Amino acid sequence: MHKIMGLDVGTKRIGIALSDFLLLTAQPCETISREPEDKAIEKIAQICTSNSVTKIVVGLPKNMNGTIGQQAQDCEKFANLLKIKMQDCEIIFEDERLTSRQAENILALQGKKYTKNKGLVDLKSACIILQQYLDRTN
Repeated sequence: MHKIMGLDVGTKRIGIALSDFLLLTAQPCETISREPEDKAIEKIAQICTSNSVTKIVVGLPKNMNGTIGQQAQDCEKFANLLKIKMQDCEIIFEDERLTSRQAENILALQGKKYTKNKGLVDLKSACIILQQYLDRTN
């Protein structure tokens, strides 16, 4: 049995979520620093190995008109570096427009103070990205 990982790749942090073994739900894992990039990739690889991950869903922050901007290109670059390290994992991109806004709204409704801990938003965004993929593919 395997799991799927969801990543919200930002310029400072990376939110990580994992599916359950039934591939039905996304659960928060952790938030890591993006810099230095080689250490971030190594940490993601360790989490993949210890959780039997075979597929990584990377959020792609497209522009509102659907085009690929600088931030999406940065995510693609990071995913390509990850693919070099994780050759046995399939990497898939999932449109993540407005997931940070969704995450902030959910956290606010839960009464969590995310403004002083942006890592919470990244973690919740990773869950939303992965859940969106799981819902679409199941």
